[in-house]
Amino acid sequence: MTRDPEVVRLAVIPGDGIGPEVVAATVPTLRTALEAEGHRLDVASYDWGGERYLRQGAAMPADAAGLVKKADAVLFGAVGRPDVPEHELVWGLIIGLRQQLDLAVNLRPVRAFPGVPTKVRDTDGVDLVIVRENTEGEYVGAGGVAHAGSGHDLGIEVAVHSRRAIERAAHQAFALAGRRSGHLSLVTKSNAMRYGYPLWDRVVREVGEHYPAVRLETVLVDAMAARMIQAPRSLDVLLASNLFGDILSDLAAVLAGGMGMAPSANVLPGADVPGIYEPVHGSAPDIAGKGVANPVACMLSGAMLLDDLGHTGAARRVRDAVAATLRDVRHHTADLGGNATTAEVASAVLHTMESQG
Repeated sequence: MTRDPEVVRLAVIPGDGIGPEVVAATVPTLRTALEAEGHRLDVASYDWGGERYLRQGAAMPADAAGLVKKADAVLFGAVGRPDVPEHELVWGLIIGLRQQLDLAVNLRPVRAFPGVPTKVRDTDGVDLVIVRENTEGEYVGAGGVAHAGSGHDLGIEVAVHSRRAIERAAHQAFALAGRRSGHLSLVTKSNAMRYGYPLWDRVVREVGEHYPAVRLETVLVDAMAARMIQAPRSLDVLLASNLFGDILSDLAAVLAGGMGMAPSANVLPGADVPGIYEPVHGSAPDIAGKGVANPVACMLSGAMLLDDLGHTGAARRVRDAVAATLRDVRHHTADLGGNATTAEVASAVLHTMESQG
């Protein structure tokens, strides 16, 4: 795919619940940041998600991956609604799309912004990234149910860990750690799980031989959960399997103020496929339509998107404007203990960005 460096072609999937609200708050922010750097944003929007599932029996069309491949990146809102089984939408949209695009790595940065209250003491200076393997583990979809309805139902969920998937995630994690502090923490459970996680330990050590400047430590997942709360500043880059990364990254979001502050990127480094950038807070149907959702996670996901496309100046504009906005408690949404609306936060970020020139 030939890409015009002056134009960002963005596929937008607002999705369900508060997804359309936070995406609507984010797109003008990205456009303003790009235009300030002399670039343009072209947007193609897709109405995939729960409503489409109810209308047509599928959350997205069969050629969804081909459609989004026309874009440079995908901005995704949220998926899930109470009247549709959750697995139908999660597997039928976001996990399905990740697997079709082979987006091997999920990046979950966690940063404590000045002025943002948290439920954990002493989070000043917390700035870490969780690198999560994104296609395998317990989320590969292998298994089944035997003896259903017999009173002796048996559920089998098979975790799959391949050398290829581990290597891809490990290279990304080591490279990222090398650009940061030179410290990488591998999250494992090889003391109790006999096959998959010993393979993780061995393969990651082998990959580490290519990155001699990076110090590798191995930490059991239960110990990591405690350390993340007790000593978060001792962590910089974490590497984890799909399941462990999913759980720990949601826990780590508490350090930044909650899920409304948690951006993410689903990427395949070095490949010519668009990444999917999404806030991780879910569709939150209880507040959908009320205009009170926190758009910061989506905005920060957009900043990651700009960074990955090489528009680092525009990404910096977004992050700086978000950080400046968050310093003022008048711009905190309800999840941060404030009263600001989604639109008010978006307006404040845009105003700050425009005043930066």
